[in-house]
Amino acid sequence: MKYQSGPDQIPPMLLKISALAIAKPVATLINESLATGYIPKLWKTARVVPIHKSGDNTLVSNYRPISLLPVMSKILEKCVYTQLRDYYQYQNYLTPDQSGFRPNHSTTTALLKVCNDIQAGMEQGNLTGAIFLDFAKAFDTVDHGILLQKLKNSGIGDSTLTWFQSYVSDSTSLPLPVTCGVPQGSILGPLLFTIFINDLPNVCKASTVHMYADDTVIYTSKPNLPQLEAVLQEQFTGVEKWIANNKLFLNTDKTVTMLFGTAPKLHKLQTPHLCVGTKSNGTLTTVTSLKYLGMWLDPNLSFGPHIEKLSSKLYPKLGALYRNKSCLSPAVRKQIVQQMLMPAIKYGDVVYAAAPQTHLQKLTTLYNSFCRFVLQCNYMTHHCDMLKELNWLSLDSRRTLHLSNLVFKSFSGKLPPYLNMLLPPAVPSSYNLRSRTSTLL
Repeated sequence: MKYQSGPDQIPPMLLKISALAIAKPVATLINESLATGYIPKLWKTARVVPIHKSGDNTLVSNYRPISLLPVMSKILEKCVYTQLRDYYQYQNYLTPDQSGFRPNHSTTTALLKVCNDIQAGMEQGNLTGAIFLDFAKAFDTVDHGILLQKLKNSGIGDSTLTWFQSYVSDSTSLPLPVTCGVPQGSILGPLLFTIFINDLPNVCKASTVHMYADDTVIYTSKPNLPQLEAVLQEQFTGVEKWIANNKLFLNTDKTVTMLFGTAPKLHKLQTPHLCVGTKSNGTLTTVTSLKYLGMWLDPNLSFGPHIEKLSSKLYPKLGALYRNKSCLSPAVRKQIVQQMLMPAIKYGDVVYAAAPQTHLQKLTTLYNSFCRFVLQCNYMTHHCDMLKELNWLSLDSRRTLHLSNLVFKSFSGKLPPYLNMLLPPAVPSSYNLRSRTSTLL
């Protein structure tokens, strides 16, 4: 998708190979646009391609509109994006509760933050209630007037504001004009949406909010269910008001709640679900499993459902590869496993690393099947021999390596502040102890 041309039919590769010849005139055009606060209308015309998200492919609502913009528009946006991002980082303007489209942040860091907070609540003997918000067409419903006002409130000057006004106005998606929203597929769109919802956590003072772009969860921990429901109801009412004031739309059918706690704590409840009402006199649905940022969560954070779904997805793929093994050389089989199957196991492994051994063993069995496919070994071959032959680490060693890498990033300042807080540096002792040189984690 990133290499497809927009309505101008100019392939990005053409500009890349002619960069030395056109660099100066392109720079002149960009500087002129920034100086005058004007973007040519043709640069704001997009070719929209529908991309299927999930679910029934006959439903229009299950498609995401991706805007393919003219290549010159992307170059201009990249220049503005870099300056705008650096400005907000220098001003420390963006909320620390946003992990989307930011350096050193990822879906994995967001999952670590949320799951760690929930686990901390369990260790204190509390229940944790969470509301997972589902914005309806979030990127497509951003009000341009409100966005410009928020840019102004963040310190953007009048001349730059004029440029952004030109950016969001008179955009077209052939053959219809676009009157709201930020283009999905554009470079500036994600950052502008992040700025638009930056003040959402301000209405949730009694709970924690964490966002990855528009994937938003609100949660808090309390010793009992009535207290938990009271706080969540108050917070959700405030969120609904914020959504209405900002002219966004909440899909209450897909906005769900989830109750987390230890198994004994949940078993003591007569009705282990949350009751959170909406302004339309409805009640949010409570679920017992939920896919959040690519990982299935369950009430005990055992990650059993996640590992089960992971296995059920990968075993059929492995079976298809077995049926075609005669066409594949050992090198190709190894490459396919590394590039097509292993990323699914690797994703979020630092999050589910503390899952019960019974669940982790299922992944180990799957991993051993990968090894047997590559080497074409029988079931009598010991897994240690296969790993040695392939020069691969065991899954336990892989998770340990990834966790160690996470700690190293923390000490190097390459993790979000909300994770750095979990790994404070060691405080040197004033006494000359033999263990003084050790590092505390």
